[in-house]
Amino acid sequence: MGSHEEIMIEDGFYVLKYENNSDETTHFTRDVDTELIQFHFGIKGRGKFIFNQGRYALDIREEVSLFLYNPQTNLPLHLEIAPHSWVISILVSIKKFHGFFSEQADHIPFLSPGNIDRKYYKDDKINPSMAIVLSQLFHFNLHQSIKKLYFKGKVYELLSLYFNRTEDPNAEQCPFLIDEENVIKIRKAKDIVIANMAEPPGLEELSEQVGISLKKLKMGFRQIYGDSVYSFLFDYKMDYARKLLDSGSYNVNEVGLRIGYSTASHFIAAFKKKFGTTPKKYLMSINEKV
Repeated sequence: MGSHEEIMIEDGFYVLKYENNSDETTHFTRDVDTELIQFHFGIKGRGKFIFNQGRYALDIREEVSLFLYNPQTNLPLHLEIAPHSWVISILVSIKKFHGFFSEQADHIPFLSPGNIDRKYYKDDKINPSMAIVLSQLFHFNLHQSIKKLYFKGKVYELLSLYFNRTEDPNAEQCPFLIDEENVIKIRKAKDIVIANMAEPPGLEELSEQVGISLKKLKMGFRQIYGDSVYSFLFDYKMDYARKLLDSGSYNVNEVGLRIGYSTASHFIAAFKKKFGTTPKKYLMSINEKV
């Protein structure tokens, strides 16, 4: 079924969670005035934002974000969300947002004096670090009394990761690694470990496969992806495991084997380290929602 939840983090600062677990398209609406900046994150499936009584629309796809701001006219939310799709939205007042970057406003393009009265639109890919935080906003095992505090911390983390990117879309998160050839090789290394997540190559073998020195591989991978090769792979494997569990097509043992754990106990320990709960309890929490 379709459902939504709005959490007020602070005055002028809101998180909206949309879930459509049904087989039919659903619609959600909310008034949004010119004082609010909008961030939208496609978590699963797809959706569409409809504006001006249907005169135009913006697609929201899985693993893609939208950033909207228009100081000249209201942009009320009308979200059309496809079956089995999830979206998270963040609404924050321009006054509150300026406070986030009071000493660094020049680094945020739309906050520059020349853009102060201009509308702003940007779509971008959700990087792995952001995807983990978004997943944690949907899947958490906490007492309701600290839910607001948890969401506040995670939303600040998400926005920090969102803006911690260079203006060059091909440079990903890397402000220092300007050698384009090495960037391509490191991206290839990332693709190799993901494709072989159950039995990934060692670092020396990986560096030989992509044709880069071990030192440059380790340094460059951390600069681009914000983590070491195997820490990145661990996060990716755990998120992939969660998606397999979400699908309902695999049991715990099967998921563990698919991502490279020969024993269920090792997989369970790794999953608990990442998400704070066991795969079995996670499955039970999913079933309770359905």
